[in-house]
Amino acid sequence: MFDLDKWQEIYASVRKHQLRTILTCFGVFWGIFMLVVMLGASSGLENGVKSTLDIAANSIFVWSNKTSEPYKGLKAGRFIRFNTEDVEALRNQIPEIGVLCPRNGMDASPVNYKSKSAVFDVMGDYPDYVYLKKMDILKGRFLNNKDITERRKVAVVGEEIIKQFFGENNTKNPLGEYISIRGVFFQIIGVFRTKGRGEDVVQDAKTIHIPHRTMQTCFNQGNQVYFFGLVPQKGTPSAFVETRVKEVLASRHNVAPNDLKAFGSANVEEEFKKAQGLFDGIAGFSWVVSIGTILAGIVGVSNIMLIVVKERTKEIGIRKALGATPFSIISLILQESIVITTVAGYTGLLLGVGLIEGINQLLTLTNSHGEFFGYPEVNANVAIASLIVLIFAGALAGLLPALNAVRVNPIVALKDE
Repeated sequence: MFDLDKWQEIYASVRKHQLRTILTCFGVFWGIFMLVVMLGASSGLENGVKSTLDIAANSIFVWSNKTSEPYKGLKAGRFIRFNTEDVEALRNQIPEIGVLCPRNGMDASPVNYKSKSAVFDVMGDYPDYVYLKKMDILKGRFLNNKDITERRKVAVVGEEIIKQFFGENNTKNPLGEYISIRGVFFQIIGVFRTKGRGEDVVQDAKTIHIPHRTMQTCFNQGNQVYFFGLVPQKGTPSAFVETRVKEVLASRHNVAPNDLKAFGSANVEEEFKKAQGLFDGIAGFSWVVSIGTILAGIVGVSNIMLIVVKERTKEIGIRKALGATPFSIISLILQESIVITTVAGYTGLLLGVGLIEGINQLLTLTNSHGEFFGYPEVNANVAIASLIVLIFAGALAGLLPALNAVRVNPIVALKDE
């Protein structure tokens, strides 16, 4: 039930000692403020790094190298060549694979459009590549299964290629136009833009994707596969799939089981976990520092409340002599303590959120987000947790003074000067 008298007493007590109250509450205010700002900065770092990630966070890449050990009568130093049969073997023997993309490539290939010519990278891919690489299809479509099975001469090109061949502001639709790749004509069926930032995105914009089997046929690559891009099934660790892929390929190509140099690989999930561990460490450090500051503030509030109880000893004695219950005395002190800490902490919370949001808006307006710092944000759970911590901290700060107030002897208190 709302008790107006208690609120008036709290207001009068705070107003009487304004400077003392403000200085005492600064520790709680600063602790919450620093928690919000540091967690916001941590999220900004995390968002910045994630924004540069233009491939699936759990993707794996496997390529072939030379063997380093003799095996089954075969000498060391053999270069392993993947083939189309490996694709079916991996699909059949490793059900944990969610996405399997055999890939071939031709670097710095001459490409012509009418009288214009340039040099671009050309990749032979499968339709599932869109699950491996984050991209937006700006016009048309990406490759489909019919393109693969019918070995169609179609191409999906990066937006920078369109700018070079059709002009920066040209309104002509490039879909349906033909480009020549090393003397072979391909019809443009789509224009794409990869997501993320950095040099990889710039290079992707100058890349052409054609059907994998078409590349094998048109450019005399036989049944070769240069490397594999994979994404595990949901819930399957990338490290497990990476190991199983190497085991299957080693068995098929007569590679010694302990020959670690025969295959190269890159596990994006493992690298991402390392970065995530750094972000978690920063967040944990933020909590430790902020909670330490808040505890120091709680001690200050508790000391002030002890002084308040001492100053109001006679008043408390009169209350008890008139029949005030221990609960009413305890609730009065606890309520004042909770109000002081909550107001101080909530002010810190609002200012911290306001600062983070201001930085966020500034980065948005100026488009100043970089590769290592993106848009900072404050998790709603952090705000809720902070409020719970504030209420608990206020109760903890006022508990000892409240118990001291209950132990006041009315007779002694009435004699207090």
